[in-house]
Amino acid sequence: MTIYFDISAAVHRRAGLGRYAESLGRALLPLLGDQLAFFYNAEEGVQPLAGLEHVPSRTMALGYKPWRMLVWLGQLSRIPFNRLLPRAALFHATEHLLMPLRRVPTVLTVHDLIFRRYPAHHKPLNRWYLNLTMPLYCRRASHVIAVSEQTKRDVIEAYGVPAEKITVIYEAASPNFAPQSPEAIAAMGVQYGLPERYILSVGTIEPRKNLGRVLTAFEQLRGEGLVDAFVIVGKKGWLYDDFFAQLDRSPAKDAVIFPGWVADEDLPAMVAGAACLAFPSEFEGFGLPVLEAMACGTPVVCSNTSSLPEVAGDAALLVNPLDTDAITAALRRVLSEPGLNAELRARGIAQAARFSWERAAQETVAVYKRLMKP
Repeated sequence: MTIYFDISAAVHRRAGLGRYAESLGRALLPLLGDQLAFFYNAEEGVQPLAGLEHVPSRTMALGYKPWRMLVWLGQLSRIPFNRLLPRAALFHATEHLLMPLRRVPTVLTVHDLIFRRYPAHHKPLNRWYLNLTMPLYCRRASHVIAVSEQTKRDVIEAYGVPAEKITVIYEAASPNFAPQSPEAIAAMGVQYGLPERYILSVGTIEPRKNLGRVLTAFEQLRGEGLVDAFVIVGKKGWLYDDFFAQLDRSPAKDAVIFPGWVADEDLPAMVAGAACLAFPSEFEGFGLPVLEAMACGTPVVCSNTSSLPEVAGDAALLVNPLDTDAITAALRRVLSEPGLNAELRARGIAQAARFSWERAAQETVAVYKRLMKP
């Protein structure tokens, strides 16, 4: 019998969800061995994950939106998809998409319910789909994994899912996120054309990431001579026109750098080379870039809302994400106070070490075993 783990988000490189699926999938492999197989939607151009080509996989080839609709209709009509997963002992859905299965226990990872809290920050069609499907998926799943206590509370409050049906299992920074040598940072800077002093933002470009307020803060701090550039790592997501209109009007627009796709092997040096990670997101289900920056020894300024206090602990400066002056003041302190900077670097490394994918995998397997008991 086989445990199927959905890595669709990873092979499609869907930002945070993709890093979650890949990192947890790799960590599960040593624990489950031949019991583990992957499942993914093999759209045109999709390739298996590097180094995991040997892991048995089941695929289907359908566009992203048609597959989402098919899964939803299958759940509504209670038509099982067991043929896609032969000899399944369990299926773990990792991207808010739970295919219907008969007599097979299922696990659903819920990353966040941001589409409910901030509906204006989602495209209408996506918001409509998630509002219809997520209550059904959460009810139909045998068990739900939430990536933070915040997400667990949201699922209980929104859908009435019993607390005992939800297990919180934290994410972690991948092992390659660690302090980098000056030589590695310098080489990365030359490769991507980055100056020595830059503020960094990592994440999909969309309203919730609050890049407009960071840009306003950057304009002020650049004028004070504290920083040279604002580097944004992330692809365009949705509803980003207002930010780019603000950027076009900005006196500092020539100092805002979009390096494009950053290879996995280059991102740790880019994070480690930053003077600060600015992450005042309006809401997060977890907030993985915060841990990745801390693991690299990079000071962090992040929001005091949602899951971020859980993730950051006392190792970051926490701010009201709606207060531009507070964001500016916190960044100014990191950039101008060497003692605080060093303290945040040390605290961040210690905080990141409290989280690991090995631990996440062990806790996930414990959930599997409970569900597969005869």
